[in-house]
Amino acid sequence: MTLIVEMVHFPSPHPKVHLFVVTYMSNGLKVKGLLAEPKAEGNFDGFLYLRGGIKNVGMVRPARITQFASEGFIVFAPFYRGNRGGEGNEDFAGEDREDAFSAFDLLQTHPRVTGRIHLFGFSRGGVMALLTAIEKEVTSVVTWGGVSNMILTYDERKDLRRMLKRVIGGSPYKHRELYQWRTPLYHLEKIKVPVLIIHGKKDHNVTIEHAYQLEKGLKQLENSVETWYFDQYDHYFPPAINRQIVKDLCIWMKKQRS
Repeated sequence: MTLIVEMVHFPSPHPKVHLFVVTYMSNGLKVKGLLAEPKAEGNFDGFLYLRGGIKNVGMVRPARITQFASEGFIVFAPFYRGNRGGEGNEDFAGEDREDAFSAFDLLQTHPRVTGRIHLFGFSRGGVMALLTAIEKEVTSVVTWGGVSNMILTYDERKDLRRMLKRVIGGSPYKHRELYQWRTPLYHLEKIKVPVLIIHGKKDHNVTIEHAYQLEKGLKQLENSVETWYFDQYDHYFPPAINRQIVKDLCIWMKKQRS
């Protein structure tokens, strides 16, 4: 049974990629996302793009999605519940993780997607990607500037504390279990696929400590993990470097095919 309720063509910024706004079902809610398909014939690996931010901050950009699709993937990027006309309320790696899980299922049932689906998470999307890898049988995971520890996020980002308390239900010092539930570091043994960690060492939005903790946890479990750390960059990489890393990580993903 298809999860897709509606697909509407959206103007594509790339001449070789079709773009659609998709309404799909996620745990009883109608949620929206962006689907990018190469115009070329044939089947392609699936690519689940998990955005950062919350609400309109960090919203999915068509140019970014088509950039990955042009590298030979069918890409789906959920907006998360409560956004762009979707039902429900965003929960910052809480119940809205179901939007990522259902998006994975959507790709899995796509008629042109091979049996391989890769996960990509940027910033807050790093948590979403890791939670999905814990839950689903994926092919590989890339986290770029990704959050891995929600308690650490609360400690580091004083500017986000009011939002985190409102969305999650309090601070980690009164409701630690709510933050632990959103922290994939406690369940890394369930990730059985290669993980690539990309992070700028000057990142102040999501510090390099998130990457170090994830790397350490995966290595302790003898999981396959590769790190691309950049001394000179922060949360946002220069456009030319960004484009090259996109090409490089797509090559890395394709090498992980089993």
